[in-house]
Parts: sequence; C-alpha cells; structure tokens
Amino acid sequence: MTDPRLWLSVLEVGCFFALLGLAYLVVLQGSGFFNLAIGPYAMLAALGWTGLVVQADLDPLLALVVSLVAVVAVAVLTELVVVRPIERRSGDSEFPALVAVAALLFALSQGAGLLFGRLPLPGQRLLDIPPVRIGDLALAPSSIVLVGLTVVAFGGIAILARRTPMGRALRAVGDNRQAARLLGLRVGRVRLAAFAVSGLLAAVAGIGFASRGGVTYDIGLHWALLGFLAVVIGGTGSWFAPLVGGLVLGLAEVMVPYYSGGQYADYAVLLCALLFFGFRPNGIFTRAVRV
Repeated sequence: MTDPRLWLSVLEVGCFFALLGLAYLVVLQGSGFFNLAIGPYAMLAALGWTGLVVQADLDPLLALVVSLVAVVAVAVLTELVVVRPIERRSGDSEFPALVAVAALLFALSQGAGLLFGRLPLPGQRLLDIPPVRIGDLALAPSSIVLVGLTVVAFGGIAILARRTPMGRALRAVGDNRQAARLLGLRVGRVRLAAFAVSGLLAAVAGIGFASRGGVTYDIGLHWALLGFLAVVIGGTGSWFAPLVGGLVLGLAEVMVPYYSGGQYADYAVLLCALLFFGFRPNGIFTRAVRV
C-alpha cells in the first residue's frame, strides 16, 4: 500500500473513470436524459485518432482535431436523430429513447471495428516529453496529460455551471423541462449543448486514457459501464461527485488485482456497485431537490 506507483495507477484510472462520469453528469443535468453512449464516444475518439495516424498517415494534430469534431458531431446527432424524435413520438417518455441509444452503443462499436479494424491499436502521445521524476517515482507523459485534463475538465465545467447563463440554463432544463420552456429557455438548443459538451468530455477521456494502454473497437461498452458506476458512486449532488466516484472505482480496479490477482478486478468493481446500489443508491453526494 505504500508503493507510490500503485497510487499513481489509482489516480490515472480514477481520473479516466471520473471524466466519463462527468460526461454522463453533464448530459443528465442539461437534458434530463441518461446517455448510455458515453463509452462508445470515448472509444470512437481514441480509435479514430490512432487509426487516422497509424493507418491513414495523417498528421497527429490534424487527426486529433478531426476525431474530437467527429465525436462531438456524433453526440449532437444522437440527440437530433435518435433521442429527440423518439421522445416526441412517445410523449416525452425516456425508456424508448434509452433502448434506441443502447442499440446505438453497439452500432458505434461495430462501425468503429469496420472502419479501423478489430485488432488493438496503440494510443498516441499527447505530450512528447521524457518522464518527470519526483523522488523515486517517474511520471510518464500520459499520466501528466490524463491528470491535467481531469483538472481542467472539472474546473471548467464547475465554472461554466455556476458562473455563466449557459450553465444555469443547463441546470434548469435538466431539473424541469416544461418549466424551462415556460421561462422562455430554448430547451432544444440547451439539450444540444449538453450532448455536445458531454461528447467532447468523453472524447477527451478516451484520447487521454488510450495513450496509457491502447484501445480496441469493443471497449466502449466496458467504458460506458464504468463511467455509469462513477456517477452511481459519486452521486449527482456536485459537479465533483464523479471525481470521487471515479477514484473509488480506481482504487478497487488497481488495488484488488494487485493483492488478490487480476481475475478479481471485475468482481471488486461489481461489489462496489452492489454496495452503493444497496445501501446508498443516491451516491455519496446527494442532489438537492428544488421545489
């Protein structure tokens, strides 16, 4: 437990889960909809960036921009083409749209496999510098990037939500869509913004984490579940709640295999989920109900 490399791994994995959880929370707060496609967005961005560089010999910076823009576009189209029409036809019922997005999750995974192949691809470096040494610990560039992206993402979302009209509009629409319409808010645009920002966050998470261990076309579902659990554990009562939830998951994901064997990693994550579902279903940070 005193090995600093273990805690660095916990931090890295936890930051990744936290970013996915934040993407979930943004779209939930801004649209009132739980977008299960967050994991495939992250996979698509990471696989797209790597595939464009390795397979298409595209400039890494250009490939990065193309991947980010493409994933944000897919997120916006999810709202425009899938969620909004289905909710309209079903009388604003969320369940049919959730089923459609679950189908989209698998479609994105299979489409990525067709485009970029079904073999694992190595992640690309966002920061090309030698490891930074702190005592006996060597910080890899991927670690610095992932932690830095997490700090910027959570700080930026907190500022956006608390100090800008767009942030207040996101919360208003997520709290009560009908009341937001009565207040004159453009609900459709606000929901689109929520989907776009969540897609960008998921893309950043996938690209940042893929540089650590690579990416495959079928990892999206696994990432979707882990991001979901980060929200379940952290709760929705604070913008920083997914960070806490992600670090708890990271602790289970790293420490349990280290001491008990790699085959127990999934069991540890499942146990965390069951404990919170059973004893604290609203998570660590409970959202205040507005009357």
